[in-house]
Amino acid sequence: MFDNLKDLRDKAEDLAETHGETIAQGLEKAGDFIDEKTDGKYGEQIDTGVDKAQGLVERLGENKPSD
Repeated sequence: MFDNLKDLRDKAEDLAETHGETIAQGLEKAGDFIDEKTDGKYGEQIDTGVDKAQGLVERLGENKPSD
């Protein structure tokens, strides 16, 4: 079970390292879309969530050890 979790984390780190900027842009677009659909009612919460998700992607990409 722990090997499966390690494999999943390794895959997430690989994706974040390789495609982190694209993922961050997608998160921003998704946040903007949701904000638009909710007429800005939850804009601050959405921005906070997007920022946290982008930070996680960045940290995952940075944590990937070099081979």
